[in-house]
Amino acid sequence: MLGQIQTGKIIDENTTAYFVQVEGVTFECRKQELTQEERPQVGQELSGFCYENQHHQMMMTQFMPFAQADQYGWGKVTEVQSGLGVFVDVGLADKDMVLSIDDLPFERNKWPKKDDRLLVRLETDEKNRIWCKLADETVFDQLATNFPSNLANRDLVMTVYGSREIGAFGITNEFYRAFIHQSQSLRPLRLGEQVKARVIGVSQYGRLNLSALPRAFEQIDEDAQMILMSLRRKADKTLPFSDKSDAAAIKQYFGISKGAFKRALGHLLKAKYLKEDKEAGTIALVTDPETDHE
Repeated sequence: MLGQIQTGKIIDENTTAYFVQVEGVTFECRKQELTQEERPQVGQELSGFCYENQHHQMMMTQFMPFAQADQYGWGKVTEVQSGLGVFVDVGLADKDMVLSIDDLPFERNKWPKKDDRLLVRLETDEKNRIWCKLADETVFDQLATNFPSNLANRDLVMTVYGSREIGAFGITNEFYRAFIHQSQSLRPLRLGEQVKARVIGVSQYGRLNLSALPRAFEQIDEDAQMILMSLRRKADKTLPFSDKSDAAAIKQYFGISKGAFKRALGHLLKAKYLKEDKEAGTIALVTDPETDHE
């Protein structure tokens, strides 16, 4: 009975609500929860979604939840309880539904956090308790759309619907199926997490391969950025400095110590953004990371 749209007879009303009887159970339907234009009368029938709210009151509403028994909808995680699971907002004013611990990843670091997003439907058990159930791969296959061929290096936002040892499976905001291998993320991605990642290829299974790792230019520290900026300003993209340069000259020009300069220079050389001529005592810009990622 609960977790479904039911029709019952109005047996009473007051200034704020109707009381509707369905198979011997009385549900309160607040008048502000009606969407039909014509106000019903006592003795007439009324239909709505039936559930038990957080105060254990039997309620009926005509504002349908995003998710139902035969309909998947995106819900936002509102709370996490370690021994129970996660609570999901499915669009009811006074009740969040639980996604059971049994349906969550074994590794706790892959559980959703507050404000993460899950695609769920509702299911009522034999004790009349309503639970959230996750959409499986088949549902996402049906939701997915074909992606164009010109997405290389494009930033997309992916919602994780499966977090495995090998990596995270998800669907982008554009409804493209996507995958992030565990080597392409700084940490395991959690169920329901929305991740900004860039396209690095297409898998043999028809998914976009994404990377959530920072681009090289995003990993450059402030000292290295300052060296790059100084090189960009030169017409020949060259500066009369090297790792053998005088510490005082480095300090006067860049405002940093020789040690900091050498560390930053080493990172830039390793990334092959610069080349160094030790005999001439110069460094030159080879590849600019600000334009290389585009």
